[in-house]
Amino acid sequence: MPSRALNRPVCHNCAGFPVVSIAISDRHRDGSRTLLRVVCHVCQGTGHTHRAAPVQAGR
Repeated sequence: MPSRALNRPVCHNCAGFPVVSIAISDRHRDGSRTLLRVVCHVCQGTGHTHRAAPVQAGR
């Protein structure tokens, strides 16, 4: 039987690509490039957003 996948909304800020690595001009001693890892500030690297909790107005 197929299992159901969670239907979680994709982050609107990063479009589901929450982490990127940017190669900068510096190199390590072994010659490999230095990478700067950047994480989406909206979803904190998960790629999904959380649904807002319902708010109850009044008493």
